[in-house]
Amino acid sequence: MEKISLVGKNLAELQSIVKELGGSNYRASQIYNGIYLKSYNSFDEMTDLPLNFRKQLKEKYILSDVVLKDKQISSDGTMKFLFELSDNNVTEAVLMRFDNRTNLTACISSQVGCPMGCAFCATAKLGFKRNLKIDEILKQIYLIQADTGLKVTNIVFMGQGEPLLNLDNVLPAIERLREDFKIGSRRITVSTCGIIPGIKKLQEIKFQPTVAISLHSPNHSTRLSVMPVEKKYPIADVIKELRNLTITTGRRVTIEYILIKDLNDSIKDAKELCELISNLKCNVNLILYNENEYCEFKKPDRNTVLKFKCIVEASGKKVTVRLERGADIDAACGQLSSKYKHINEV
Repeated sequence: MEKISLVGKNLAELQSIVKELGGSNYRASQIYNGIYLKSYNSFDEMTDLPLNFRKQLKEKYILSDVVLKDKQISSDGTMKFLFELSDNNVTEAVLMRFDNRTNLTACISSQVGCPMGCAFCATAKLGFKRNLKIDEILKQIYLIQADTGLKVTNIVFMGQGEPLLNLDNVLPAIERLREDFKIGSRRITVSTCGIIPGIKKLQEIKFQPTVAISLHSPNHSTRLSVMPVEKKYPIADVIKELRNLTITTGRRVTIEYILIKDLNDSIKDAKELCELISNLKCNVNLILYNENEYCEFKKPDRNTVLKFKCIVEASGKKVTVRLERGADIDAACGQLSSKYKHINEV
């Protein structure tokens, strides 16, 4: 008999399971806390449960059917995780700490692979397999915490996949992150390359977590050359929808802009970006391209980055340059999955 995974179950579901085993709601609460607040690796670690009850649990249940398959640790402390799902597909997450702050940010996936086909992204080379289910999204956080013994404080949906193409699972997962893992809305960010129907949906529900747009070029032709989504949802139209979103929610959006050498890093690009977002309530996050063996693009030099930053700052926007993380490991989206896929195809 295949054992049932408990990670991903809410408190009411755990209460029902425990009742069938003859246990009380108090026991269910102990299991719930062991999973979501303490991130125990096994039932044996739940020493507040009676030994016989733990044996009963192990006969029919497991904590997670998603398995940590591989982990890489960068010299800067960044950790890259490869997870194997129950159907043998794999997906990824990254754990980062910035500026010696206590905050721990987990960059998690919403899909296996990605359908968007961005030319600069290693995940695009994998193609699209399927959407992640609610429990598979949650298990990424659980496994990170169980493996490291650390508490994740911030979540960014910037791993594999386009979150707004999987809102049926992403939105309930966010509710569970808030309710079960106790991660507040203001500490959750959802990144999109510009799926207008999804943005409209977020506006309808007055979405409170941060929305980030993977913009990467203010110029229609340049963006189209590396991001096929531009053909269906032009960036000018996306910005209009984001403006409507900010009016409805009262929240700023984040402009994610990967700086790629000789593609989108010129003074002209910076000025075009200023014009495009002039009426948008937003912050700008500049990101140096994470070079990898699957794509030919390169990152710009420091002077180019600083010039770009100064021009955008002069427009009145708050601009940050994201610190490079995981450059010495396969930290870019899709890199570790691509390597795993290659190894298993040889």
